[in-house]
This record gives sequence, structure tokens and C-alpha cells, in this order.
Amino acid sequence: MKRLFLITIALAANTVYAAGPAATVADLAWMTGTWSGAAGPNSLEENWVVPKDGSMAALVRMTGAQGVGMWEMITVEEKDGSLVLRIQQWNKGFEPRADAQTMELAEIGPNSVKFDAVDADAATKSLGYSRDGDKFTIHVIGANGSPVNLELQGKK
Repeated sequence: MKRLFLITIALAANTVYAAGPAATVADLAWMTGTWSGAAGPNSLEENWVVPKDGSMAALVRMTGAQGVGMWEMITVEEKDGSLVLRIQQWNKGFEPRADAQTMELAEIGPNSVKFDAVDADAATKSLGYSRDGDKFTIHVIGANGSPVNLELQGKK
């Protein structure tokens, strides 16, 4: 019985340790809006809704010469005093590209945020966002470790 108690305490300690920095979705209000820009030969749009009741979300669309090439849904929710991001992508025709991915908050600043993948084998190792005036930048580190920055502009 004592051993079970110690294992339970150890697991609880690891869970607390894994929690990201303290934050709420209200800390991400600066992301709200419609952002668009080039992603290679394609056009990328991100539409972030106002944080409300412990959550916020974005609908993302990538288009090009062949029409819609990708849809993406991103949610950010409060969990254990920090934030968790979940992301899912679909091809044209709403065919899933891969399983949904979960990321935990790694860093947060006044106009910047970074999430790290929970799964070590994830295709996206980290995903971050920053804003400088009307410039909204997406910071991605893929499985190969190479950083990619996509600069978007605010749309009215």
C-alpha cells in the first residue's frame, strides 16, 4: 500500500512538472483577427476568434492555383493553469492529413507564444506566434528541426 502511495505521488509530481507556464487564453487576445499572406506559391489565411470561457480557436485555409489545398482547425484551451493547443489538418474534400496533434505551452510573452509537441514523434515540434503591429508571424519547427517563419498581415 505504501508503495502504491509513493508511485501515485511520483506520477502527480511529474504531471505538475510537465505543466507549462501559467497563462489563460485572455493572454492571447492579441492574436484575435484575420491574418493572411504568402506561404510559398500559396496564400494562407488564419482567422482567430476572441478568447471566451477558457478557449479560443482559429480556422486556417491555404489556397493556390488549384483552389483550397488545406484546411486547419486550431484550438487553445486552459488546462491546469496553463494552455494546451490542439491542431488538425485536412486536405481538400475534408480528408484528414494526419492525426490531430496536441501541444503544451512552452513560453509566453506580451505579444508572443510558443507551444511544444507532446509526442516526441510529432511532425511539428513547436508552433509559435508573434505580433508586431499589423504583422503576425507564425514560427514553425518541423520534424527535421528546421525553423520556418510565415509572415502574415492583418486584414480588415
